[in-house]
Amino acid sequence: MTQDVRELVAQASRALAAAGLGDMVWGHASVRDPGGRGVWMKASGWGFEEIDQKRVVLVSPEGTVLNGTGSRHIEYPIHTEIMARRADVRAVVHTHAPTLAAFASLDHELKPLSHDAVPFTHPQLPRFTKTGALIATPELGQELARSLADADAILIPNHGAVTTGPDLETAVMYAVLLERACHTQLLAHAAGGPATWSDEAETRFKRGQVWNRDQLHAGWNYLIRRVSAR
Repeated sequence: MTQDVRELVAQASRALAAAGLGDMVWGHASVRDPGGRGVWMKASGWGFEEIDQKRVVLVSPEGTVLNGTGSRHIEYPIHTEIMARRADVRAVVHTHAPTLAAFASLDHELKPLSHDAVPFTHPQLPRFTKTGALIATPELGQELARSLADADAILIPNHGAVTTGPDLETAVMYAVLLERACHTQLLAHAAGGPATWSDEAETRFKRGQVWNRDQLHAGWNYLIRRVSAR
């Protein structure tokens, strides 16, 4: 089981790299430990594309590395505190992808201009405005988790974003979709718009039609094939 969890985190990290969501050695993905001991996440000091099973560590809710070699990320409370508050969340992704960071700085609502924004609108995804600095304490992690509430993602202006999911495949895909949705809206703003987008009824319909579990996992499988082909 430990080997399977480590490989899943390694695959998620490489998938995020393949989708262009890397930020040198920063950003991280995690999955809840099946034994309830904390979260498995990438070790610090490595880029998404460099992660293999040996660079995945088990981090306790208190920040202690319980299994694996290497150091933990200072922002581990993002993962542990969200999972402590949300029993439905089994996986978390934190990324500093540039387009979503740029969009977060504009303080505009995200509109469902394309399929990509559907998981994050109606209701609108929240923003965490307590700080744009690192989420380096349990207290800040708890405040982030409260701001996230039951949403799939949260923007952190001047920092990045966090996505969640019932599995790591979904959390990764939500990170990819959020970056793409922000990119599309920035393009529309640059062209003087946007002028049209899906209404609430269509958005909610598309959430089940376009981004059901099978479709999210199909996107994940595509990213894994891209990684494997390299």
